[in-house]
Amino acid sequence: MDSSRQTSATDGAEAGPQEAFGIHLTERAAEEVRSILEKQNLSVESTFLRVAVKGGGCSGFSYVLDLAQQAGPHDNQSESHGIRILCDPKSYLYLNGTTIDFQDELMGRGFVFSNPNATRSCGCGASFSA
Repeated sequence: MDSSRQTSATDGAEAGPQEAFGIHLTERAAEEVRSILEKQNLSVESTFLRVAVKGGGCSGFSYVLDLAQQAGPHDNQSESHGIRILCDPKSYLYLNGTTIDFQDELMGRGFVFSNPNATRSCGCGASFSA
C-alpha cells in the first residue's frame, strides 16, 4: 500500500467548513491542466499536478506548479475534478485549504491562488507571505 498521506478534496470550486482540507482546483483550472497534459502527450491517469512553494518572490514565498509521474514517499495526495494533486509536507503547511483557479483575461493569463494561509500577497499573485 502507498505510504503517502491521503487528503480528501472535493470537486466543488468552493470549499465549505468541512471541505477546506486539501488543495482544490476549480473546473476551469482542471480543464487547463488537462489541456497542458494533452499538449505534452501525458495521461491524466498517470500524471500528477505537483503544487509547492519555494522561498523567494516579492512577498517571501512563490507558488510552484509542475507535473510529476509519481508521488514521493511523504507527499500529500488529493484529487480535484479528476486531476491528481501532490504536495510535499513542508509546502502543504502553507497550501492546505488553497483553491487554484485559471483566468484568461485581457491583462493576463494564468493560474490564480486563493490561499487562506497567506497574510499578504503581491500584486501579481505569484508570491505571498504567511
